[in-house]
Amino acid sequence: MIDETGFGSYHGHTMNEDLEHRTRSRKRTSRNRAQGTTRQQRGVGGRTTIRDLAEYLHLSKGTVSRALNGYSDISADTRRRVAEAASLLEYRPSKPARAIRTGLIESIGLVLNVDEDNAYEPFLSDFLDGISRRLGEEGWVLCVATSFSATESLEAHSMLVAEKKVDGFILPRTKIDDARADLLQKLKVPFVLYGRTARTDGRSWFDVRGESAMEAAVERFARQGHRRIAYIGARADNMFQVLRLNGYREGLKALGISWEPTLETEGAMSEAEGCAAARMLLQSRNPPTAILCAVDRAALGACRAIRGFGLVPGHDVSVIGYDGIPEGAYAQPPLTTFSVDTRRAGYRLADMLIRRIGGEPAEMLRQEVDADLIARQSDGPPLMTPEQIAAHVARMAQTDPWGDT
Repeated sequence: MIDETGFGSYHGHTMNEDLEHRTRSRKRTSRNRAQGTTRQQRGVGGRTTIRDLAEYLHLSKGTVSRALNGYSDISADTRRRVAEAASLLEYRPSKPARAIRTGLIESIGLVLNVDEDNAYEPFLSDFLDGISRRLGEEGWVLCVATSFSATESLEAHSMLVAEKKVDGFILPRTKIDDARADLLQKLKVPFVLYGRTARTDGRSWFDVRGESAMEAAVERFARQGHRRIAYIGARADNMFQVLRLNGYREGLKALGISWEPTLETEGAMSEAEGCAAARMLLQSRNPPTAILCAVDRAALGACRAIRGFGLVPGHDVSVIGYDGIPEGAYAQPPLTTFSVDTRRAGYRLADMLIRRIGGEPAEMLRQEVDADLIARQSDGPPLMTPEQIAAHVARMAQTDPWGDT
């Protein structure tokens, strides 16, 4: 792959007044040429072409082309002159021409399954910004498609490959057994996972260690004095659910706290599902004093359930979430959570995919980072015992505070 990103932003050494005068004259000349007889020779929209550069510099098109591509048989002085002219005339290499030369479209694909419980809503803007920033440094573009099911997602990936719209893909929200990755490996199309999968051979990924965050959350609860710590998990087919559940269990084990299956639930991706799961936990005979949630939306639902029983989150029952969604900062009380830098994730994923497309081995492109704790007011020392919580919830249940909700 030929790096041409510098052609439009060349910076020379400090110049004396004479050179500055000549540069200003060149700029005026280039503007005049753009408005003069060469305009009809330009591409669509008046775009500067190699032919324009060649005429401006009184060089052959072949010399200009080889200079732009850094061939060693072109002198350093000529390459410098061509780079300066390319900057002055705002030359941008033709994508079709580059595609013929390099075999690359210089586009990466991202297919979002928008039917996954608003899974992308908390981070999509920052995520896309991070991807776009890295691609922009190389002059590449991002092709985004949407689907409404796993089947449609596979069809979208296949279509983009068949129509040669992209050079590779970023695959977010990975599954334990990810059919998208299986498909792309079969088609020999480069991709990078945002997350991990059970299968690892031939796969690159960038991931945030949610399991480490869950362990840290259990430890935080234990330091506060909690011993009955529940876990509200996400959909079972998500790889992050497997990892975070393991982190929760490992955290209990490390602290010598007995694991109880009755303190675990799964399938909560939304506030409503988190609320339902927390209500069930709190209505048990031996309820938890602290609840750890795999995602923030479930944590917000857990806080809602706690308030519904006349208890105070962070005072009577503690809650910690994961994701760092903006709503958490404005919840009552503000939610303690682990934040994920999705802009950084997008940037790194794009960088890794460009390198993967360039031929770097998949096994050399793997990175895992930690999430950052944001300590707020939804957790603290237990002020009620499990028995007191159970008695309080039983009394409240007699008044049916939830109605039919």
